[in-house]
Amino acid sequence: MKNTALSKVHESLGAKMVPFAGYNMPVQYEGVTAEHITVRKDVGVFDVSHMGEFLVEGPNALDLLQKVCSNDVSKLTVGRAQYSYLPNETGGIVDDLLVYKLKEEQYLLVVNASNIEKDWDHISKFNESIKADLKDLSEEYSLLAIQGPKAVEAMQSLSSVDLSAIKFYNFEVATFAGIDDVIISATGYTGSGGFEIYCKNSEVEQVWSKVLEAGAGFGIKPIGLAARDTLRLEMGFCLYGNDIDDTTSPLEAGLGWVTKFTKDFVNSEAIAKQKESGVNRKLIGFTMEERAIPRGGYVIADVDGNELGIVTSGTMSPSMNVGIGMGYVPSSMGVPDTKIFIQIRKKLVPATIVKLPFYKA
Repeated sequence: MKNTALSKVHESLGAKMVPFAGYNMPVQYEGVTAEHITVRKDVGVFDVSHMGEFLVEGPNALDLLQKVCSNDVSKLTVGRAQYSYLPNETGGIVDDLLVYKLKEEQYLLVVNASNIEKDWDHISKFNESIKADLKDLSEEYSLLAIQGPKAVEAMQSLSSVDLSAIKFYNFEVATFAGIDDVIISATGYTGSGGFEIYCKNSEVEQVWSKVLEAGAGFGIKPIGLAARDTLRLEMGFCLYGNDIDDTTSPLEAGLGWVTKFTKDFVNSEAIAKQKESGVNRKLIGFTMEERAIPRGGYVIADVDGNELGIVTSGTMSPSMNVGIGMGYVPSSMGVPDTKIFIQIRKKLVPATIVKLPFYKA
């Protein structure tokens, strides 16, 4: 089990540590609901240093990324980031990721922790002929997510740039918490605004302590991975391994908006044909009509108990105090206000399909 550079710090703060994607990670500190509400109302800081980082550079960097990524990387300018996914050759998804354009001919890919080796092998396979310069920096870099409506105000004293001027999915490379050349990115997985901070492992303890110090007057607290999951689910954000995987069609998962057919990418012809013919099922969000918690793996059924699909993610929403979930159903049924049922033990509990996101600030 790997540790992040902050594992001992989390233990000293009383975090409950659990194995996650091969890392020893803090799942919670004071409790999921309290941490969730802190991010929605104030500001919280997550250690997400288990995520992977690949550097792609050189004159062939763009060619490689255009081949392996679904989104159009040529649209990026220096200082901008882009959400994308890596399609596989059989209609599924290798991973979803962020692509940052650091300089001309230099990009940073941020991938899911559980997929680092798989993603590296997949990209490297296509790079054999393209020959971009590819480096795995995952073991060298740490990543902190500072999330919440007070993030800008709380962190401004640590930054050499105006944080309020960094637009969503833009970033600056600047001095932060006394450390030079930190990536300050206006991205996140919570839907409550804020930043993601990339620095070296040797620097992250200083950044962490200064972030907590600067945020003390704004109610900042360390936040665990459990609240990260409830926060992302309230926004209807997909989690790899739950809502999308190697067998999931990106169009069924609602990722058509980052699928650009203006270029040739892995399996693009087959995905384009599927777009033309239409998908058989689609990822939907639903809310429970009774007090009940839907869990991943529960059956989604019709009124007669016939199986329509499976819940891929579910929880009790801390913001709305109602059971929420996502899952796949036949496309013809995936319409907001449609009544469905979730099989919880032997009972069919009523639910209603809703438009995502669940939570609206």
